Amino acid sequence: MQFSKNKRNIQWDKYMVYIIFVAVFILFAIILGNKGFIQPRNLINILRQTAMISVMAVAGVFVMAAGQIDLTVGSITAMTAMIVSLVIQSTNNIFLALIAGIGFGVAVGCINGLLVTKLKLPAFLATLGTMELVRGAAMWITDTAAVPIENETFCKVFGIGEVAGIPVLVLWTVLFYIVGILLFNRTPFGRHVLATGGNENSAIYSGINTQKVKIIAFTMSGGVAAFAGIMYAARMQAGRYSYGDGDEMSVIAAVVLGGTAMSGGTGSVIGALFGSVLMGMMNNAVILANLSSAQQTMIKGGIIILAVAISNLSQRKKKD
Repeated sequence: MQFSKNKRNIQWDKYMVYIIFVAVFILFAIILGNKGFIQPRNLINILRQTAMISVMAVAGVFVMAAGQIDLTVGSITAMTAMIVSLVIQSTNNIFLALIAGIGFGVAVGCINGLLVTKLKLPAFLATLGTMELVRGAAMWITDTAAVPIENETFCKVFGIGEVAGIPVLVLWTVLFYIVGILLFNRTPFGRHVLATGGNENSAIYSGINTQKVKIIAFTMSGGVAAFAGIMYAARMQAGRYSYGDGDEMSVIAAVVLGGTAMSGGTGSVIGALFGSVLMGMMNNAVILANLSSAQQTMIKGGIIILAVAISNLSQRKKKD
């Protein structure tokens, strides 16, 4: 009987984000149905607006499942957007811009991994310091001025274009989740990530190079955040230092709401997508309800608290 009870608790934790998602959607559909919430155009708009957070959440699952945290993703998106915009403005070479932007994100992510594994710095403090450095560089590089992008091909492919009526931002999100799900659930690396976050000492005794796993996870996070910066730049047709401001908290909330424990050892890539869209759905609803920006900010804070509370509750149940 005890085994069956624990099994039911685990199943509840596993599917909690989907239950909350459906309940919130139905609630908003009833309350805001006359304001266009359930209109297909609005639902597509939610997916488009949350695309960057959703994409970053894919790599966020790997980082948090490994028992780490990355606060640099928002600043990397800003700096990458600036780099890509400057390269395109000066050379009009899309490929070179992509290499420079993604290369920057990968480099920052690798540095984060080395700080955590080689210098033994706490991930929170290491990435907090890196976040400030990168954000400051993004502000300094053009003295806070925006950098317009006039290359229509770049903007259409990575931001404002559509394919068969589906925004390219949504298509990029789907692609990242297909790759993320396969990598997390179907490869040895995904299992090594979970083992590293679950019990690092046991993982080491099992022959897993946990330092390498962490470095790869951070590097992935930096590279994916850089691609999100490319999406920001293409959608807004300009690079700005303010892109991604606060996104690190939104990514963490989406990942935790999706079922990934902040202490590591468990994770769900598809759950992170539902967590991200859930947050976007709430943001969209408060806008349709004509709430002020201050009230919207308060609600976002409440969502983050909810995410942490759910994570802690899940961990307590598993320990019990």
